[in-house]
Amino acid sequence: MDANFKIKSLNHTEFLGYFELTDLELEKIGAIRMTVDKFPGFPCRVSLEDAQISEEVILLPYSHHKTTSPYRASGPIFIRKKATTTTFEINEVPLMFNHRLLSLRGYDKNGMMKEASVVEGNTLKESIIKTFENEKIKYIHIHNARPGCYNCLVERA
Repeated sequence: MDANFKIKSLNHTEFLGYFELTDLELEKIGAIRMTVDKFPGFPCRVSLEDAQISEEVILLPYSHHKTTSPYRASGPIFIRKKATTTTFEINEVPLMFNHRLLSLRGYDKNGMMKEASVVEGNTLKESIIKTFENEKIKYIHIHNARPGCYNCLVERA
């Protein structure tokens, strides 16, 4: 089975209108507006880039594993105000992963986790290819290992 992959960021259209909400409206949906005060540290899940200092971001809850398996999951994500969906080439890895400790979670077609590992970001490409050597793995989720936050989806290419 082919071990080539494609990283998929979240679609910016899911988040249209969030930056027009008031702080009170954001609070009602469990979200908060923030101004970036350190770099790196605010990884956007739409652009898969670290937001720049003084940039406006929203931290919100997001259902990232919509499955009927016990591994259904949600968690916090950052989105940047002017971010648009980034498209990556086959086997391309976003730079924002290079300096992070990452968790890879490999799932089968039924949303059941079949493999998991923790890797240094600068070995991500090789780690994804190795995970996809398991033919049962249909897709991978990448998380930041320390806070556990979801980053993106990886599919076979």
